[in-house]
Amino acid sequence: MTAPPPRKPRPPLPEGPFLVVGLARSGYAVAQLLAERGEVVRGVDSGHPEGAAGLAGDGVEVVLDTDGLALLEGTRTVVKSPGVPREAPVIAAALERGIDVVGELELAWRAIPNRFVAVTGTNGKTTTAELLGHVYRTAGEPVAVAGNVGTPLSSFAAGLDPGATVVCEASSFQLEDTIAFAPECAVFLNLAPDHLDRHADLDSYLAAKLRAFANQGNDDAAVYNADDPALAGVDLGGCARRVAFCHGAGPNCEVSLAGGTIFHDGEPLLAVDGLGLFGEHNVANAMAAAAAALSMGIELDAVREGLRSFAGAPHRLEPVAEIDGVRFVNDSKATNVASATVGLRAFGGGVQVILGGSEKGDSFAPLADPIRECCAACYLIGASADRLATELAPLAEFGIGLHRCADLEDAVRRAAAAARPGGVVLLSPACASFDAFENFERRGDRFREIVESLR
Repeated sequence: MTAPPPRKPRPPLPEGPFLVVGLARSGYAVAQLLAERGEVVRGVDSGHPEGAAGLAGDGVEVVLDTDGLALLEGTRTVVKSPGVPREAPVIAAALERGIDVVGELELAWRAIPNRFVAVTGTNGKTTTAELLGHVYRTAGEPVAVAGNVGTPLSSFAAGLDPGATVVCEASSFQLEDTIAFAPECAVFLNLAPDHLDRHADLDSYLAAKLRAFANQGNDDAAVYNADDPALAGVDLGGCARRVAFCHGAGPNCEVSLAGGTIFHDGEPLLAVDGLGLFGEHNVANAMAAAAAALSMGIELDAVREGLRSFAGAPHRLEPVAEIDGVRFVNDSKATNVASATVGLRAFGGGVQVILGGSEKGDSFAPLADPIRECCAACYLIGASADRLATELAPLAEFGIGLHRCADLEDAVRRAAAAARPGGVVLLSPACASFDAFENFERRGDRFREIVESLR
């Protein structure tokens, strides 16, 4: 058994007064954290997020429906929520004036002395983070899972068991604003184009991801996917011990897959058909979780049982219902083309897929092959429906219909009417949700509601 890396000391919190920019879930939580510590905190949002005004009861001065430029006067540190781009006027002005700008992830990490496992990559972060949390609980070890999975990291700053490990899903939006962030274990699952509406190019996106490794020390672990061609030759940075997972029995891979079995250091860990998850992509997620857990000192038997008993994360290939022999699957977390491709290829055929939402800058052309292989028809919704129809038009020659739909409910009902027993109605949008829903969770919840109404 590997001993867990020692907990490292944290730099002090930045100095206030603070201005928290963006008061949705993460911003709300970090504003509360700072106010509870007696800091002078103002919170600003260009919109009017639900519940944000309630921060006034915690001693936060709340200003909504404004860009926040007037609030920079007297501010020592700006705390940027992940959803706020660095090009936002208030952030650009703060940087120009030499005001410190930090992200919610950085500030919360400084406030929480526990060991951290940070999970990054383009796809699979939520599933892998939740799987790691399940493995820890299976081992009887205290754990807290945070990030895009629903719980802001800042909310753990008070009352967390000192012995708990924090498993944190770390997006590029969160990592781009880190300074000293140094998790005891960082995991890089894979890399594919995503968020190119926010990052200038793939290199900038990758650079944000690599912030998870930049400050790691010799006692830490850097887990990475040795099979991913996009990571070939990439220097992860930092000084952590490299822990690779891969197919084949490569001598440099601590966790490997061969003959339908996952191995650890050459010893069988679990047969793939014993995993509680389905889909080839989830084999890689399971290998990553195993490598991270074992590097953090979790017993092999607990890792094995955790991999076997984990049933999956909400909104990621989540079975919702079976009606008249048709399976309905919620993959609302598939907010980019690469993730939707994985979702489609989890099924052999007969898929009625619902695609579309708000734009992220991805080309939809790479969806053509998996749709041709797996789908009977596509139902297009949201702001991206026209571009999807244009870029996927060649599928018509294979008899695959592209149906523009009024909204998600229209798409589900039309897909359900066309589906045959043994088929699948799959919500795997390949797009963000912000044209119609506040987040992918609400889109997935609405999908469940619509499916339930079909019974």
